[in-house]
Amino acid sequence: MDSRGQVEPRIVWAVVESGIGPLLLAASPGGLVNVVFHATDPVRDRAVERLASRLGTEPVEAPGSPLLAEAIRQVEAYFAGERRDFDLPLDWSLISGFNREVLRELASGVPFGTVVGYGDLAGRVGRPGAAQAVGMAMGANPLPVVVPCHRVVESGGGIGGFGGGLETKRRLLALEGVLPEPLF
Repeated sequence: MDSRGQVEPRIVWAVVESGIGPLLLAASPGGLVNVVFHATDPVRDRAVERLASRLGTEPVEAPGSPLLAEAIRQVEAYFAGERRDFDLPLDWSLISGFNREVLRELASGVPFGTVVGYGDLAGRVGRPGAAQAVGMAMGANPLPVVVPCHRVVESGGGIGGFGGGLETKRRLLALEGVLPEPLF
């Protein structure tokens, strides 16, 4: 219950503006559970439906919720260049198994301003040769930006793929000083 004796919804969400466009942030009592790129109305609606289906409860738009306050503050600070990492409780319930293991390693072991190859990340979780599986884990990341899948690149120097689009990946890497800022 909140301070007014009201039951806090199990999943709350809000859309926040960022340097890469609108992001949907969703949280549960366990922590931030989802970040969705390009959160225009249709994308937002699909994301909320997907969350309801996967988590078994109807998410509620609640930008003022205490469950979201710190996540919103940290995301805004990151895009303002005032924060280099995130210190948030994360709810991993949308991902499991190998994918969760890889994403946890990524979150803890690849700091701001650095990159790692898909194969290198596979080796870090004891699965050398599983670079493609790491790529699949990056594509399944329910917490992009906060769990920095944009920092995973091809070993040959290519930027690799990205669920938010390659331009978004370039902008995130430029924000972190890995790539030069785009000229236009």
